[in-house]
Amino acid sequence: MKKILREQARKFAFNFMDEPQLWVKPGELFEIETWDAASGFFKTEEDKAIPANRPGFDRYPPLANPIAGPVFIEGLERGDTLVVNIQEIEVAQTSWIAVGPNRGPLGDSYRWSDIAGEYSTKIFKHSPGPGGTTMDGTLHFNDQISWPITPFVGTLGVAPDRDVCNSLEGQGDWGGNLDVRDFKPGNKIFLPVYHEGGLFYLGDVHASQGDTEYTGTAAETQARVRISFEIIKGKRPQGIRIETPDSIITLHAYRPLEEAVHQATVFMMDWLVSTYGFSQVDAYCFVSTCPDFRINVYQMCKIGKLNYVAGAEVLKKYLPNIRTI
Repeated sequence: MKKILREQARKFAFNFMDEPQLWVKPGELFEIETWDAASGFFKTEEDKAIPANRPGFDRYPPLANPIAGPVFIEGLERGDTLVVNIQEIEVAQTSWIAVGPNRGPLGDSYRWSDIAGEYSTKIFKHSPGPGGTTMDGTLHFNDQISWPITPFVGTLGVAPDRDVCNSLEGQGDWGGNLDVRDFKPGNKIFLPVYHEGGLFYLGDVHASQGDTEYTGTAAETQARVRISFEIIKGKRPQGIRIETPDSIITLHAYRPLEEAVHQATVFMMDWLVSTYGFSQVDAYCFVSTCPDFRINVYQMCKIGKLNYVAGAEVLKKYLPNIRTI
């Protein structure tokens, strides 16, 4: 099986001028070993998020959130759709979260002085599940609280059309640091393609995350990710789409949040009209009346230039003649 090793997964930009690290064919299973978002800096709770102590934090934006790639997909061309199938995610034995002064929405709060006054790092232990690995394991928040590991890829995408976008703050209809918990095994992710071969990047796996990733950091971890691709020729969606076993989801990243919600909803209406035979009027009325229409707020943390990421979700049971795009 072809692999990108962790030592190679140290890119910090989505750059269409990069030479590919790997060439794969549609349907070919391959593996990427990822760093955590801090490139292995946080090993114990004594490792604090003090910028002066962190390699790469003398740059702006900091050299954080490393990604692997690009991966060149044979037969993929500008104007096509890349379908990403995340097959497996096996996370490391631990994950971490780091908070403190000037980090996140409460990093300068007088009321929350325990947060803003000093740096704190938490290391979470992972125990394997019935299958013997962390793929179905448990995350231990502390001695009393635990929950199932629910891994997903926080940062993925293809090379943007003309821009070079850093992996920490870069976001767009091509992908980026979106922290969408539905970028997980069993789901299909549809990306518009702007360059021959797609030039796909991936990194920033989370062992688990709550809605909005409020602090700006989730359960950050290293991982082994196995994926494969499909190609849809001659069609390109307006933005990123997801198909789960039970639903379809459209994404948009923007500020303010209401604009992200608005555009994700319009993208969903477009999908309902173009693929599932809804009239424009029916699509408009459906998203306002269906009790199962949902808005997911995946990422809404006040950090740097990050936009807020919203998803509009519709259950497949309402969709006639189910197709993917």
